[in-house]
This record gives sequence, structure tokens and C-alpha cells, in this order.
Amino acid sequence: MNGTRPTIASLHGIVAAAHPLAAAAGARLLAQGGNAFDAAVAVAAALGVVEPFMSGLAGSGMATVYSAAEGRVRCLQFRGGVPLGFPAGRFSRREEMYRGAMATTAPANLAGWCEMLRQYGTRGLVEVLAPAIALARDGFPLIDFNVAGCNMSAKDLAKYPFFGEWSRVYAGGGDRVAAGQVLRQPDLAGTFAAIAAEGPGLLYGGALGEAVVAHVAALGGCLSMEDILAVKARWAEPVTAAYRDLVVHVPPPPCSAFQFLLGLRILDGFDLARLPRDGVEHLDLVWRAVRLAAGVRVHAGNPSPERLAELLTEPAIAALRARAADGAPVEGPTEQWIAPPEGKVAGQHTTSLSVADRAGNVVCLTQSLGALFGCGVVVPGTGVCLNNGLYWGELDQRGPNALVPGGALTTSVSPSIALRGAWPVLVLGTPGSYGITQTQTQALVQHVDYRLPIQAAIEAPRARLWDGRRVQAESRIAPAVLAGLAARGHAVEAPLPWTMAAGGMQGIAIDPASGVLTGGADPRREGYVVAA
Repeated sequence: MNGTRPTIASLHGIVAAAHPLAAAAGARLLAQGGNAFDAAVAVAAALGVVEPFMSGLAGSGMATVYSAAEGRVRCLQFRGGVPLGFPAGRFSRREEMYRGAMATTAPANLAGWCEMLRQYGTRGLVEVLAPAIALARDGFPLIDFNVAGCNMSAKDLAKYPFFGEWSRVYAGGGDRVAAGQVLRQPDLAGTFAAIAAEGPGLLYGGALGEAVVAHVAALGGCLSMEDILAVKARWAEPVTAAYRDLVVHVPPPPCSAFQFLLGLRILDGFDLARLPRDGVEHLDLVWRAVRLAAGVRVHAGNPSPERLAELLTEPAIAALRARAADGAPVEGPTEQWIAPPEGKVAGQHTTSLSVADRAGNVVCLTQSLGALFGCGVVVPGTGVCLNNGLYWGELDQRGPNALVPGGALTTSVSPSIALRGAWPVLVLGTPGSYGITQTQTQALVQHVDYRLPIQAAIEAPRARLWDGRRVQAESRIAPAVLAGLAARGHAVEAPLPWTMAAGGMQGIAIDPASGVLTGGADPRREGYVVAA
């Protein structure tokens, strides 16, 4: 998985996704005359088949899109909220919400895919779901990341009463899989085929939704049909901020992508290009900006439009810039909590895709099941694995993401599109929980300030900042630089040359003058770029 990738460019369309088969599915749809919106839905559905531990139709997500016909950027939000029947006060430890039916929120990805097609697509569900149906029915050979995800999950899930169905669907009834083993998901193929024929009503009020609710109830969960019917994919105006000659667009709250904008606005006051790339001064400044932006986001929570506008004003940013430049160590939270949680935070599992077509349409979509295979519950006879969205809320009612029955949940996903003038020129999306906006900031600086091509910018060494002063850096950063950063107050650890803790980015760079589309995919996971 680790290493450099060749540059892949096209004039006709390009797809960057977290699995080569999913990227190929989208590229084929583009080659057959579909647009970026059609291809994005095809890729998103296919990812739920070939990366079932990362996402699926029962997950949630957000997208940022550019419509060439309208000449504007829009955001699409599709997320389930806290179930109306959630027993507030019953749980005291987050770990109780990690696995099992009580952890799930209503499936929302399908609603998002269908709304994108309704608004901007040129193909129907039958055509865009065909690749996912074929992959699920015919199967595909497991590759490295598949094997790791399945085997890690089997070890964790074996103690739960719902492991049997999970094992039947993903491990052939066993507790391990091997590279090259063919994974077939006939139940999921049937579910997708039924959705293609009947539409999203099969889930939202129909037989599939009833099966989900009944199975969740049998396992002690609280999800209801009322919760499922409440899911709506909603269009929203993006939040924007300038960086150099770009205007970066991300989804508004309850998405916490504004942290990305805060970090960029801080850095916009410094001439990074004059500093040695990947040197002490460059990385120290970026890390400080990232941590300061994270602190603002944690304390702001889910800000109102007025409060968010205030946070992005020049006086507010100037104070953060002064702190970034004062040389004193920066210590503070990067996650979602007012106070650090007890125990180790579980890993996050999300996927992101980027698509651009020859007509100028662009889609950046990020979707997730939450944790590895979500809550671990697979609805019998459907092949549908449920999310664990409630794990990413807070039991502490003082927090910005508190679990309140019927309430909304914030999310760290941050699909982004940057415009230069009127034209989209840069698309960046990544998994990584509260490291998402950190990864995007680091990669954008490499591409914009240091002029690295998109693939090289994604491959450049990165770091993941955690609560306090802890920084998990990649050891490809020079030892002397790491020592210099430690001397400046960063609690640096660098055990690996490449780490998925720093994300798994997919991106596209666009040259409006020539029409050249160049894709980039992250070797930290199994991302791939396929041209149409």
C-alpha cells in the first residue's frame, strides 16, 4: 500500500476513490456518457461492496459539488440523527455505544445518493447501481486492506451474539479471510437490485426499512421507522474562506469542516513558500495552526451562522495568527470532547471519493459507517451492515455533540472544492475522523505553497495531532526536523514511515485553461485513480 503512484491525467473525466474497482466503476460510467454526479453515486455504492467495513447504504455522509451548468458550489448533507427513543442517561461510558444495535442511527447514504441523482444526474438507479450489484453478485478478490479490515473486525466482533450473521456474510462462516479469497455478497446484490427497481422507498418506509427496525429491536436497539422516515438529504450553501488566490468551499455545520478554513486563514498570514519544505519552521507553523483551529472548533461545537461568521472574521483570525507566531508551545484538544475521554478512542473508518467530468462538473463525497463495520450488526437476508453513528456523539451533556433524543449529530467529514476565480481547481477529501481537516490542511499547503503535483502532495509526509501536545508524525520527516519540532514543544512520536492515522486522501487538480484533470490517490490505503 505504501509508496509513490504515477500521475494519472485525462481530458474526459477522472475518478479518485479508495478502491480500484470502485474507481473503475465510476470511470466506466463517465466513458459511457454519464456525468460526474452519476459516477459519484456509482462509486459510492460500489465502495459499500468492496470496502464494506468503511461505508455502505446504511451509513451517512456529505458532499460538496460544483455544477457547471449553474456555475456554483453546493453542499449536500445526508445524516441520521439521534433516535427519538434513545435512552438518555442510561450509558456512562462511550465504549458501551461502540458495537451493537443501540449504537446505530438511521441509514442516510441512500437518501444522499438518490437526491444527488434527482438534482443533477443523467442516469437512473438501475444504471448507476449496476456496478455495485455486479460486484456483490459475482464477488471480488480480497486485497490487503480488505483482509486487514475483516480480520481485525472478526477478532473484535466474535464475542457478540450477532457475530454469526456478520461471519456468514463476510468471512464464509469463519473468523478469518485471506488475500485472494473471493467475497460474494448475494444478499446485498439482491437489496441493491430491489432498490434499483423500487426506489429509495424500499428503505424509507418500505420492506427494507421494516427489516432494519425489526432486527435492531430484536437486538435491544431503539431505532424506529419514524427515525428512518425523518432522514432527508438537504442542500446547503457552503462555508467559504480565502487562502492565497483560492476560495475554499466546505459543508456548513453541523459539519465541523470549518476547522479546515480556520487553519487555512491562520496560515494565509504567513509566507510558507519561503520556508524549507518539510523543515522545522514549515511544520511547526502548520501544526500550531492546526491545533489552534481545532481548539476553536471544539469550543464552538455546532455554531450558528452568525457565530461562525464571527469566528472567521479578520480580528478573530488575527488573534490566532499572533498565537501561532509567538513561539510558546500550543497545547489543547483536537477531538470532540470538552475533557479527554476515558480510555483509548476507537479507530474511525470512512471513505472519500472525488470525481470530475469533461463538462466541468465536480463532486467530492465523504461517507462512513463510523467504526470498522459500524456497529457490527448485519440485517439478515439483506447484506446491509449498520453504522455506529451514536458512538461519535457525547454522553457528557456539556459537550458540543451531546446525545439528545431526536437531536442532530455533528460530523468531522470535510469534502472540499477550491475555486480560483469562477473555476474549480482543487478537490480534496479524506477519511480520518478529527484528523480529516488536519490532513486537508497539510496536503493543500504542499500543493499550493510548495507547488507539488496533486499526487506528490498527497504522498508528502504528514502528521496526526491528538489531544494535548501529542503528534503522531511519519518517520519520513528528517530525524533532525523531528528533534527540532520536539524542542519547540510538540510531543512527537514517529514509529512508521506511512500511517493511516494521517488519513487516506483522494484529490483532483484541474487546469481550467487546458481542461486537464489530474487525480491523486493515497498510498496509505488502497486508493486509486482511474481516467475515463
